[in-house]
Amino acid sequence: MKLLSTVVSAAFAAMTFNAAAAPLLMEGKTTLYQRVLTTPECVLKSSPTDAEGKPIPAFTRYYVYARNADGTLEVGPDTSDKKAGFIDSSCAIDWKMQLALLFTNPADRELALIFSDKAKLDAIIGADDAGAAAQPYYDSLKQTGRADGVAAQEPAEYVDYKEHFYLLPILESEENWFSDDTSVQELKIASVSEQDANAKAGDKHGAAAGGDSTAASAITAFKAAIVFVIDSSISMQPYIDRTKKGIEAVYQRLEQAGLADSVSFGLVSFRGDVRRVPGLEYTSRLYVNPGDVSSGAEFAAKVKDLNQAKVSSALFDEDAYAGINTALQQVNWQQFGGRYIVLITDAGAISGSNDQSSTGLDASQLRLEAEHQGAAIYTLHLLTNAGKKNHASAAAQYQDLSFNSVLNKPLYYPVNAGDVEAFGQRIDELASSITEQVRLSSQGELAAGSAAVPDKGEENSLAADTALLGYAMQLRYLGSVTGAKAPSVFEGYLSDRDFKDPRKSVCTPVVLLTKAELSDLYEVTKGVKDAAETGVLSADAMFSQLKSLTAALGRDPGKLTEKDSFTIAQSGLLGEYLTELPYKSAIASISEDSWSAMGPQEQDAQIRALESKLNYYIQMNADVDRWVQLSPDAAPDAAVYPVPLEALP
Repeated sequence: MKLLSTVVSAAFAAMTFNAAAAPLLMEGKTTLYQRVLTTPECVLKSSPTDAEGKPIPAFTRYYVYARNADGTLEVGPDTSDKKAGFIDSSCAIDWKMQLALLFTNPADRELALIFSDKAKLDAIIGADDAGAAAQPYYDSLKQTGRADGVAAQEPAEYVDYKEHFYLLPILESEENWFSDDTSVQELKIASVSEQDANAKAGDKHGAAAGGDSTAASAITAFKAAIVFVIDSSISMQPYIDRTKKGIEAVYQRLEQAGLADSVSFGLVSFRGDVRRVPGLEYTSRLYVNPGDVSSGAEFAAKVKDLNQAKVSSALFDEDAYAGINTALQQVNWQQFGGRYIVLITDAGAISGSNDQSSTGLDASQLRLEAEHQGAAIYTLHLLTNAGKKNHASAAAQYQDLSFNSVLNKPLYYPVNAGDVEAFGQRIDELASSITEQVRLSSQGELAAGSAAVPDKGEENSLAADTALLGYAMQLRYLGSVTGAKAPSVFEGYLSDRDFKDPRKSVCTPVVLLTKAELSDLYEVTKGVKDAAETGVLSADAMFSQLKSLTAALGRDPGKLTEKDSFTIAQSGLLGEYLTELPYKSAIASISEDSWSAMGPQEQDAQIRALESKLNYYIQMNADVDRWVQLSPDAAPDAAVYPVPLEALP
C-alpha cells in the first residue's frame, strides 16, 4: 500500500470534508484533537439523559466532539464526524500524547514498580543510592505481597503484547536525574489489563498463573531455533564447512539425548547485489527453515549444495542486512520460545542508502525488527586480512545491529585473523549453551538467571551472555503460555530506568501513529532528506527549501523566524504529534549554521540515516499485523501503529 501523503491530495481532502464537524482541538493546537480513554466504569449512552448505557471495553480511545455542562462528553471513534454517543467525563482519562509503553524483558534487572504516590518515586530517584532506597519496597513486596505507596509491580514473566495485547498509555512525562546525573523519565501511566477490562475479575498479575508448579510444567515444552545467517561470498568456504560440521555434531548430541525436536536449526545464505553480478545467483536465500527440519540428516541434505560463490561481488561489503531481513521475515518465530540469529561474515554490510542494498534498511531498523520478533542477533565477525581496511566500520555496524537490550551490550564477537578453529569453537560454544537451556527446560528447570551465570564482566563471554539470554527467552515463553498480563492498576508513576542500574531501561516508549500521521512523518522526513542533499552544496538553499516545504505542508507560517538561521524545530515543520514527545530528535536542532559547520562525512551520515528511516516507514505502512484498532466501529485509517521513538527522525 502506498503512503497517501501528497500535498495535492491533502488539499483536496480538506476541500472535500471541510463541511463535516471535527472533534474539539486540544488547547493551543491546530491539528491535534482531544482524545480520551475509557475506564472499566464507562458506559456509552445514546443521549446524555439515558439512565443506562452499553458497556464498552476499557481503554477504548474516543475523540471528543463536545463537552457538555452536565459532565457528559459526546464522543466518536475517529475524526470523520461519526458520533458514537455520550460518556461521563468522570470515567474518562484525557490522552494528550498518543504515547504508550511496553515493558522490556526483566531477566537482568529489577521488576518495575508503579507508585500511586509520585513523591515516593521522586524520593528514590533523588537519593544518593536509588537502588538502596528502592530495596525496602522490593523486600516488602516479597514478604507480604504489598508495599506502602506501590500500586503494582511488573509481572515476573515477560508480557508479549503481540500475544496478550495491553495498553499502558503515558499520560505525562517528566525528566529527572539520578544522583550520578543519569537522565530518567518519570512516566505517569494508566493501566487496565485485558482480563480486567473484559471481566473485572481477579487474576494473578505479577506471577505465572498457577504458581511455580505451573511454570515448571509449562517450561518443559520450551523449544529453541537457531538460524545461521552466513556470508557465502568468495573466501567463505572454510567457515561454511565448519558451520555445517558444528550443526551436525549438535544434532547428534540432541538425538542421543532425545531432544532432537526441541532445538531446530535454520540457515540463510547471503551475498552481494545480484543485479550487478548475475553470477552470484542470489542476494539472500533461505536454505533451511527451522520449522521444516527435525534431524541432522534433513539439515545436511538441505545445505548440501551451499558453497561459496563462484564469482566476486561488485563490492567488498556484502548484503548482510538482506540475510538478516530474510531470517526475520521468512521464519515463523512464534513457534519457538528461544529465538537466535547468528550472523557470520568477514565483510561489512552494504548500507541501506547504497543503491546495491536490496532492503534499504540499516542496522538500527533491523535491530528494532528483531526486538519485535523477540530474537537475539549474534555477530561472529571474522577479522581476516582481506577485510582489514573495513574492520572498524564493519564492527560499528554489527555492534549496532547486535545490541541487546536485555544485556545492555552488543552480542558482537570478533574472531581474530579469521581463525577457522577459533571460529569453530565459538559455534560449538553457542550451540552447546542453547542446547543446555533446552535440556534444563525439558526437566522443568529455568536457565540460570543473572545471579548464577558465569562472570558477566569477562569480555566476549559468549556462554555467559547466552545463559542470561536463555533465561530472558524462557521468561518471554512463560509469559506467553501462562497468560501473564500487565499489572492491574489504574494510574501510577514509574521510572523508565532500573533503580539499581540506571543504564538499563525497564520500558520502551512507543508513539501510536495513525495512517495519516505516519504518512505525514514520511513526507516530512523525505522533505528534510531531499533538502539536506541540496544542503551539501548550499546550506542556504537547504533551508530555503525547508521553508517552502513548511508552507506547502500547511504548517503554521507564524513559527518561521526572520532570522537567516532557524532550527528545524522552530520552523514548525515537525508535526504537533511529535513536538511534545519525550525524545530528542536527531534533526530538530539542526540550523543553517550547524549544518554548515558539519563536515561532509557527518552530513552524509545524517542523509543516509534519514533514507533508511524512510524505507522503514514504508515497511511499517505495509505491515498489516501490527496495526491496532483502539476504537470499535472506527474507520480503518484510525488504526494506530506502535512506532519506537528510536525510529523517529
